[in-house]
Formats: sequence, structure tokens, C-alpha cells
Amino acid sequence: MPSVGIIGAGLAGCEAALTLARQGIEATLYEMRPAINTTAHTSALPAELVCSNSFKSQELPAALALLKEELALLRSPILSCAKTTSIPAGKALAVDRKAFSEAVLKELLARSCITIKTGEMSRPPAGHDFVILATGPLTSAPMAEWLKKTFSSTSLYFYDAIAPIVSRESLNLEKVFFGSRWRPEENDYCNCPFTQEEYERFYNALISAETAPLHTGEEERFFEACLPLEIIAQRGPLAMAYGPLKPVGFADPHTGKRPFALCQLRREDAAGNSFSLVACQTRLTQPEQKRIFGMVPGLEAAEFLRFGSCHRNTYVDSPKLLSQDLSFKSMSSLFCAGQLCGNEGYVESIATGQMAALFALAKIQGKNIGCPPETTAMGSLVRYVTGSELQPFTPTGFHFGLLPALPVTSRKLPKKERQMLLCNRALEDLKGWIQTVGERHKGFLFQIGV
Repeated sequence: MPSVGIIGAGLAGCEAALTLARQGIEATLYEMRPAINTTAHTSALPAELVCSNSFKSQELPAALALLKEELALLRSPILSCAKTTSIPAGKALAVDRKAFSEAVLKELLARSCITIKTGEMSRPPAGHDFVILATGPLTSAPMAEWLKKTFSSTSLYFYDAIAPIVSRESLNLEKVFFGSRWRPEENDYCNCPFTQEEYERFYNALISAETAPLHTGEEERFFEACLPLEIIAQRGPLAMAYGPLKPVGFADPHTGKRPFALCQLRREDAAGNSFSLVACQTRLTQPEQKRIFGMVPGLEAAEFLRFGSCHRNTYVDSPKLLSQDLSFKSMSSLFCAGQLCGNEGYVESIATGQMAALFALAKIQGKNIGCPPETTAMGSLVRYVTGSELQPFTPTGFHFGLLPALPVTSRKLPKKERQMLLCNRALEDLKGWIQTVGERHKGFLFQIGV
């Protein structure tokens, strides 16, 4: 009986294990927690969401909505867990963190083909036909060192930050109001409106606040799509007001006017007992977080259930090291998936976990399924990870810029119309790929959801 070892029980690793188990493939899932913890995880549960609890938009034509639609066509088990544990979040798919991880654990334990082993791995385990490395951005030092020595690759990294979480009962309900951007009838978000004076006071305090140190001697590199709030503030007095604290789409019910700026809080659990500060990831020291975020209207007496923090993310130089099937060029039995392979984002990690499992399954069965078309979100993401020409290589989340342009038309298409056409083309092309591979290999992909 062929077997696959999967290192890392994060989103990518769990997606890979469950995808393979559906085909009756023996999968051993290796996870170092709780024997050895990381600087960011807080539990021993699989698929723990370290940063946000949001999988972002699920309404087409948003880019991440397209990637979700494609994963749904492939019957993604992790996406299914997310949908069953979702909580109100406007257009976004947000989950109750604990309920989501518990749902993933339940799925893993329900599959007799999956064995879970705890302990740190310093190299890929022996005894498997194939191994999928899905150790994530918080890869342990021994495994990172093995990768560097084995593949002679420069160690790549960036710093990532997470936002604070506060309790609902500590909010000043006389100052905040509930509602969703553009959808006043929905009360999915808690909103903290700033006057111009309040915003300027907050900005001035933030740009001079004390921050926690990074690793000694390392360059300060942050992922552009997830910058600490204080870094955004340093780009100009109005950078936050036009960015993460933009008030567009809201009117403060207390004044009837649009606020000068606005901080949104997203529900963290199904009961609504805790809220995270949306886009307020930070590396401020804990005392400074209490002081600075206490200046946000409505958070004057906020109880912090989790402080924001900053952690180092490791990834490999995948265009140099990986083939298009996500296997290492010099070690074809070893695959790489998740943020370690250079994708960025929750849904993207699920996607590369799914694809690594399908590529491994194809090799086990002696088949060549190829990569999904470049016109699809799945295919374009894999092609970027394995073929980007950027120097130095930089991780990315999925965006429409990864897709080939539409044919030129006689009129310039509005942005939303153009994006919807890209989505429709992607979904049709993925359906075609699934059908073609299924016909060529006797239902290979159709059996994935069985």
C-alpha cells in the first residue's frame, strides 16, 4: 500500500492529508505541536489560524472568491470545514477559530487512512513513497537548516504581524456602532468612528510608539499586504485614513455624518464575545498596545484577550527549487505546499495543499495530470510559485494580475465587468481540466470528493 508523509498540520498539510485519504492513500501527518510550540500558535489543534480568522471575500468577482469557487469544484475538505463553522462577516468568509480547528480535527480522526504523529521533524521521514513539506512559515530551525543544506538555497524570510483581540464586554457601546461597509442592514462588524481630532491624536501617538525588536542582525522585511499599522502610519498622516482605517461606506448613526476615519472590529467567535481589530496588525510592545489602541473611540477600557505580535516567516526560493508539480527538482519524491512554497494567504495555502496532494496521487498511480490551465486561479498560483522571474523571489497571494489578459475588445471594459469575465473563464477552464483529466485517467479527479 503506497503511503505519503505530510509534515505540518496547518491548512496545507491537513488539506493534503484529507484529499489523499479520500482516495484510500495512507497518509501520516507529522506535527511538532504541542511537544514543541511556535512563537505564534496558542493551541495544539490542527489548522490553527494564527493571524486573522477571515478567509476574505466569498462574493464574485473578488479574486479570493474565485479561488474558493475553484476549490469548491475540487471539493476541498478544508474549505468545507470553514463554511460549516462560519460566522457573520459581511461579504467575507470568517470562522470561529476554535470551532474551525475542531472541525478539521474531527475530519482527520474520521479517516482511517490518516495517522497523526506528534514530534519535531528535522528532515523528511523515511518509509514513505512520497513526502509533502507543509511546515508553514514558522518552520522549525532544524528543518529550515536541512532545507538550506540539502538544496543550497538562500534562506528567505519576511516578518508578519497579527492584530489584537479584545472582549466585547469591554467595548464602549455608546461610542461604537454595528454595521457592514455598504450594507447598513447587516450588523456583522463593530465600528469605531474617529473625528479628525481623535484620528490625529491616535496617529501622532502611533508613529512615536515603542515597538518590539526583530531578530538580531536581520533586515526589516515585511509582507506588503500585511504591514504593521505603525509602518503604514509612517508613510504619511493620512495613509491609515485612506487605507485600513478608511471610513468609506459608513455614516456614524450618532452624528449622521461620515467619520473622518474608522476602525473595524470583526467577530472572532460564534457567540460574539471577542473581536479582532481589522487590519491593525502590529509589533508595538504590549504596554504601548494598551495605550495606543485605548485611544481608538470605544476601546478606552478594552480588555485585550490577545495582543498583537510579530513573527518571522520562512519560505524557500521555489522557482529555483520546484518543478511545476510542486516537487523538488533534485528530489522528485518530495513536494512543497503552503506558505513554505511561497504562496501567501489562507486560501492560497489550501490551494497548494490540494494541488500537492493531487500531484502526489498522480505519481503514485503513474499518471500525468499536468497543471490546471494558467487561466485558472489554481493554475496561475502554482505557475507563479514555481516559475516567477522576480528577483529576489517574493511570496504572493492570488490576484487577477496572475491571470492572462482577456482578448482585446473594441471598448474598454469596466473593472468589475472585466474581473467577472476572468472569473467565468477561469471556472469554465477548470471544469474543462477536471473533465479532461477524468476522461484520460478513468475519473481521477471525479473521485476526489467521494
